[in-house]
Amino acid sequence: MIYLDNAATTPMLNEVLDEMMPYMKDNYGNPSSIHKLGRQANNALQLARKRISTLINTTGEIVFASGATEANNLALKGLTNSMKNKGNHVITSSIEHDAILEPCKELERNGLDVTYLPVDKYGMIELDELESAIKEETILISIMFANNEVGTIQPIKEIAEIAHKHDIVFHTDAVQVVGKIAVDVQALGIDMITLSAHKMYGPKGVGVLCINNDLKIEPILHGGGQEDQIRSGTQNVAGIVGMGKAAELSIQHMDEYTNHVTKLRDHLIDSTSSEIRFSKLNGHPTQRLPSNAHFTFLGVNGEDLIIKLDENGIEASTGSACSIKKQKASHVLMAMGFNYEEITGSLRLTLGIQNTIDEIELTVSKLGIIVNELREISPYKYKYT
Repeated sequence: MIYLDNAATTPMLNEVLDEMMPYMKDNYGNPSSIHKLGRQANNALQLARKRISTLINTTGEIVFASGATEANNLALKGLTNSMKNKGNHVITSSIEHDAILEPCKELERNGLDVTYLPVDKYGMIELDELESAIKEETILISIMFANNEVGTIQPIKEIAEIAHKHDIVFHTDAVQVVGKIAVDVQALGIDMITLSAHKMYGPKGVGVLCINNDLKIEPILHGGGQEDQIRSGTQNVAGIVGMGKAAELSIQHMDEYTNHVTKLRDHLIDSTSSEIRFSKLNGHPTQRLPSNAHFTFLGVNGEDLIIKLDENGIEASTGSACSIKKQKASHVLMAMGFNYEEITGSLRLTLGIQNTIDEIELTVSKLGIIVNELREISPYKYKYT
């Protein structure tokens, strides 16, 4: 099997699992308990917080959640609830993950005003349009660090500067970025940032919202207030330990990871573009994740392509695994101005540290054969064969 769906989830590293195992069996204490087992569990949580803080260079508060979806909901709903006396306007982009777009729809149902910024053909927002969208009532700007489908990286530092110039809080969903490229929260001016463990070779079911210490966030889950009264619920100690270890490994191997995956991505893009006719790279040509290569193959249905690749031992996707569950066309590609044929012919190949150059060459070879086979039975055959 050649696994090229790392944007959906990454394989958990052995070192991560090894560090988690004691907390899944022997060190089973509740971190809120004051006895020895409880203290051991709590100490493990604090070590994980320290490791994650170091990874993103922040002095802000690390709040553990069940995943990035909960963390994003906490960021949007918690912040707007705490600042409702100041304003009721939120700005986001039209290509956010559903974990941002769906909470924004909920905010609208509750009377808030939400602006969805358009993007250009590369999936990039325009800074002038962001500035023009700001109102006196604007209290939050939430723009993803990098898009999960096409890999485009937004100008995060410039967005933060615009937000702060107008005394607006800036949040970014950085799920696809942290652990893949260096992220410095303080240097970039990020007020709130969302992370996910299973996108950085850690376990599923753990996420983080990091909050600037100057911000007040109201909880959206009410109970014991285990996470400093911001998030209630007994913490997933083993999962959090795993996320902390994944963060530590990311710090140690960041340059190695980035260089390795970038070389694979560039080889994949160059080989595909030169060897497969009527193929087009999507997303920004340079401001993109080192792990992402998103293509359109004209005259081919993307779902058929995924099935044929799977039959040949290659795991890929057309886009967000979360959106596929809803059986809907990619809102990202629609926002980028793609037509129906371009959207349905899309393929996302996302790389990880476990992939090799031999896997890339084999993938391109098989991909070319499959694309030609599918074009032979396509209603667009007359155009692309």
